[in-house]
Amino acid sequence: MIITPNQARWGTALLGATTLTSPAMAGSISVEVPRLSVAEYHRPYVAIWIAAADGSQTRTLDVWYDAKHRGEPGTKWLSDLRAWWREEGRNMATIPVGLSGPTRAPGKYVIPLPKDLKAGAYVLKVEAARETGGRELVSVPVTIAPKGAKGGAAQGKGELGAVSVTLP
Repeated sequence: MIITPNQARWGTALLGATTLTSPAMAGSISVEVPRLSVAEYHRPYVAIWIAAADGSQTRTLDVWYDAKHRGEPGTKWLSDLRAWWREEGRNMATIPVGLSGPTRAPGKYVIPLPKDLKAGAYVLKVEAARETGGRELVSVPVTIAPKGAKGGAAQGKGELGAVSVTLP
């Protein structure tokens, strides 16, 4: 088994061990970036992460930022994603290539939910911050259980639109 730096950092609490106690789940996360009618529009920086419901462990799933500008000025504004920055971002020396991507235009985006989450209660968090715009954090409760997994949905009020988790 190969252990990535992220797995070493988060231990096995969210990632599971070689033998999983929960069934292999394939789910998806849907995030909508709404089209805003503003004079000066900039694509938002977005962080998507999942945390144990008790807040004990967190795991970054995706970060959309000006990735073509590694270092300054691309990462300079990541701290504007305040909730993610406090929980995860400031502890990362660099954002792993597999977790980062460019900012996205308005639209609906689907990313996979990790298959290696152990059974338990989680909160999916999606945060957006936009230059000359606002900030928004949307939280969606998620339960993964051997029988009866439960996704959820929430609606943003400005910088984010619909956010949902779909489980099989």
